[in-house]
Amino acid sequence: MFTGIVQGTAIVTQIIKKKNFQTHVIELDSSLLSGLKTGASIAHNGCCLTVTKIDGVNISFDLMQETLEVTNLGDLKEGDSVNIERAASFGDEIGGHQMSGHILFTAKVIDVIVSENNCQIWFEIPIQYKRFIFSKGYIGIDGISLTIGDVKNSTFNVNLIPETLQRTNIGTRLKGDRINIEIDPQTQAIVETVERIMASKNE
Repeated sequence: MFTGIVQGTAIVTQIIKKKNFQTHVIELDSSLLSGLKTGASIAHNGCCLTVTKIDGVNISFDLMQETLEVTNLGDLKEGDSVNIERAASFGDEIGGHQMSGHILFTAKVIDVIVSENNCQIWFEIPIQYKRFIFSKGYIGIDGISLTIGDVKNSTFNVNLIPETLQRTNIGTRLKGDRINIEIDPQTQAIVETVERIMASKNE
């Protein structure tokens, strides 16, 4: 489980490509290494990955083809940065909202509006997922727990404070970039339950 409170960013130092498979190596800040073992879960841009090798601060992860296609991790190049969050432990404070690390789809950045002490980003999502998007609802964007602002058809925005821009990589996002999206699990469950109930009444 993750909370959407990104602990920092990490640089992708190496990408080893094989057929339908990649290994990513990141340089993890020493403050995040305590107790880390192979098999542990770390979210990259919100996507839960498993540690496969530890070599000092260089940490390796294997990515299957499905992950490369469904998320923006397949777009990464060596030298790019990813948002990092280690898995939460029972008893940890949940400052964001509960997240699974399973990316449902990617959204496209369609506008970035920067003003003093604020940055607003607009996203366009696949139309079949707009039923999950509500103003003031929770959403995971590249692993960041954020509150949805305005919603217009299949687009929505979020407003970012300086702390979020400093701690994460979202401030580097440009028009056309693909962003990992995880819908709040409770929102998804409620919407799908209501849809099933309504469908059964119409039968």
